[in-house]
This record gives sequence, structure tokens and C-alpha cells, in this order.
Amino acid sequence: MEPLWKLLYLLEPAPVTLVLTAVAVTFGSALRALNYGKEMERNRDLSEASITLDRSQALMIPIMSSCSLLLMFYLFSSVSQVLTAFTAVASASSLFFCFYPYVMNLKSQLGLPDPYMSRCCSKSFSRIQGLLLLLCIGLVLAWLVSGHWILNNLLGISICIAFVSHVRLQNIKICAMLLVCLFVYDIFWVFFSERFFGANVMVSVATQQASNPVHTVANSLSLPGLQLITKKLELPVKIVFPRNLFGGVAPGNSADFMMLGLGDMAIPAMLLSLVLCFDHRKSRDSVNPLDIPSARGRKYIWYALSGYAIGLVTALAAGVLTHSPQPALLYLVPATLGPIITLSWTRNELTELWEGTMPEVNDKAHLTEV
Repeated sequence: MEPLWKLLYLLEPAPVTLVLTAVAVTFGSALRALNYGKEMERNRDLSEASITLDRSQALMIPIMSSCSLLLMFYLFSSVSQVLTAFTAVASASSLFFCFYPYVMNLKSQLGLPDPYMSRCCSKSFSRIQGLLLLLCIGLVLAWLVSGHWILNNLLGISICIAFVSHVRLQNIKICAMLLVCLFVYDIFWVFFSERFFGANVMVSVATQQASNPVHTVANSLSLPGLQLITKKLELPVKIVFPRNLFGGVAPGNSADFMMLGLGDMAIPAMLLSLVLCFDHRKSRDSVNPLDIPSARGRKYIWYALSGYAIGLVTALAAGVLTHSPQPALLYLVPATLGPIITLSWTRNELTELWEGTMPEVNDKAHLTEV
């Protein structure tokens, strides 16, 4: 057990940046999930509508996650290049999904022409969409070549936002069941997996670097500039920050990275998305309820988001004091789900919030776009 003064490390740039980034990504994912439904309704394009999981499907997530974790633990070196290629494709599509609304908004404001060039997969493809797709592919290629942690974080954040927007839960009850199962899942694989598998499975998988297929191809073809291509890659399944970010003084090896798994942002963001949807339905008459100071304290989203920030800081503090990896969901689940259930119970809204379902796409047309 480290002395309490070690907690001053949490004021260093790296932990502060990690917490602020995680909170922003979690909140942004929930907002994007709401607005995505509105976009689909406005465009009358239901072919890309999000997938809503029922109870049995949601409960399969911890089981499938455990199987995937063991697969990567034992066979990571054999499947790492396949995982890298799959991640590259997923990252490019996720970047396109995240950038597209902002690019279209900028096009509308500037009045730029955007003629359709061709059709792909039964859909028209415009010039701006083509340029945006090239930009996204270029960012992924830059990550494949350099393996830079900033690009890794950019890809990971885009995957998190796209996941929360496309995969949703029916109500808080199912979300609570999923959170509790993942709560147990995280504790087991971080604290107890070493007793059964001889190593900390979660930490081993999270810290493994994948082989870079670009380097493999360049090496086999003896292409010039091979030394500029990184041999190993950190897959964007987590966000990472150097412990010596901005030259801050950090204990331990300055080359180490602080990390947070995408699941520790995406899963709480699914809860925040449900809560934010409930808040929107309650304040449907407001023009932009998120900007109303008098209503800010009454909204569940702010309690959930504050709880997420407190839980994440607590997880980091526990890691500093115990000098060992911590399952973030051990702290995030009670800190986010607890205040929501307690507050809704005191307001006599627990049943409505617990059993309420996500609105259908046509109901989302009434939601306020952020």
C-alpha cells in the first residue's frame, strides 16, 4: 500500500487528460447515439438503423467477451495480423461515421456543391463523401505506418462512438443486468484469472502489441523506407497517454503509458445514452434543454456523468495506492448506476425509467438535436 501523498500524481497532466478525455468521449457517444436516430429518420434511411439488444443478447456480451479474451491470450501472435487488418477497416468506417455530420454541416454553411459521382452498394456516393473516405483511409494508413499513440486514441474514440450509436439496449433494466455481469467479468479477469491461467489474462491481452501487416508486406517486397514503418502496433482497443505527458514528473518508468479500455467508456456510455434519452423525453418542449441552467440539476444525465468521473478517478487512485492494475468497472458501475437508481426512486420515476424502452426511430424525430 502506497502512502496517500502518492495520490498527488493524479494531478499530473497524464491522469487529468485521461479522465477528461474519457468523460468527454462517454458523453459524446451518448449524444451521437441520440442524434444518429434523428439522422436516420430525417433521411428516411432505416437500413442503417441501430441494433437494439434484448436481454438474452445483452447477457451474451460477457460470455463472448470472455471467449474473445481467452482466444487472444492463447493465440494472439497467430491472429494478430488478421486483427490488425479487421481493426483498420473498422477504424476507417468509424472515422467516416464520426466526421460525416460535421463535414455535411460545414458544406451546408459554406454552400459547397456536392455532385454525386457514382453508386456503391446501392447508394449514391458524392464527391465530398469520397474525399472524406480518402481522409479516413489516410489516417488509418498513418497509424499503420507510425503506430503513434495520438492516432491510436483517435481511432479508438471513433470506434467507441460508432459502437454506442449502432448497438443499444432496450431499457435501464437490461442495461443494469449487463453492467452487473460486466462488473463480475472485469473483477474476475483482472484479479482472479492468474490463479486459473497462470497470468493476468486481462493485462496480458491489453498490453500485447500486434504485428503490423504493412511492415510484413514491405519487408517481403524489400520496399524502401522499411525502417520508417513500425513493426508492432498497439491496437485501438484502448486509449493511452504517456505518463510523462507534457514533461510531467511521474513515478516509475517514464516510457510507460496510462491506459483505459474502450469498454470502460462504451459500456457506461450505453447507460448514459438511455438516461439522456429519458431526459429528452421529459423535456421535449424545451428548445435545447442541455443549455437551460434551471433544468441542469434535475437531469439524470448530469448525475450519471458526474458519477462516471468520480468512479474513474477512484479507479486511478486505487491503482496508484495499490500499485496494481484495477478493473475500472468495479468503480464505474456503482458510481453511475447507483445514483440513477437512487435518484429515480426518490422521484417516483424508477418504474418508468426501469421498464421504459428506447424510442423507435419515428419517436426520435421529436428529440432535440444537440
